[in-house]
Amino acid sequence: MKRIKNFFGEFKKFITRGNVLDMAVGVIIGGAFTAIVNGLSNFILKPIINWIIALFVGDNGLENAVTFLGDPVYTDGVIDLTKSIYIDWGAFISAIINFLLIAFVLFMIVRTMNRIAKAKEDAFGEDAKSIKKEVKKIRKENGCSWDDALAIYAERVAEKKAAEEAAAAEAAAKAAEEARIAEEKAMANTKLLEEIRDLLKQT
Repeated sequence: MKRIKNFFGEFKKFITRGNVLDMAVGVIIGGAFTAIVNGLSNFILKPIINWIIALFVGDNGLENAVTFLGDPVYTDGVIDLTKSIYIDWGAFISAIINFLLIAFVLFMIVRTMNRIAKAKEDAFGEDAKSIKKEVKKIRKENGCSWDDALAIYAERVAEKKAAEEAAAAEAAAKAAEEARIAEEKAMANTKLLEEIRDLLKQT
């Protein structure tokens, strides 16, 4: 029973890690993005290409952009593509269009993210580079997401700042105590000198 409990505990820890959640979000967004790209390719770009090809070739565009390897097979006087061996140039061109669209969008996303990251680094200079290095180190040590590592880093910075402030307060209190003791000694010495002076006057 304990082993089962530990297993589910480890599984819960695994699925709640930042990297797994980020990957899940990426898969969902990627699926939705693929549908958008396919829609743009099939319902907007492909009809335009078909129309342009039809203007020059006079057929149905990419639908008939095929090269038969041998004699085509006819069924009821119509070419049966399912039984024929051919190269489907239309599908190949559509795949190229989809690839170029996805590559372009990913390029724009990466380019934008790189510019944002560079702007942040330029704004903070060496401090940003040092923070980034520490956060990467924390991510590697703990196997967590960037946000979790950043939170750990912020917590460590806050603890360090609190410790430095406590040490500074303690040092100030110690210096004040030493100053008070020195002042008391100086007053005692002054009083002693005055007493000696008074005794000398009496003699």
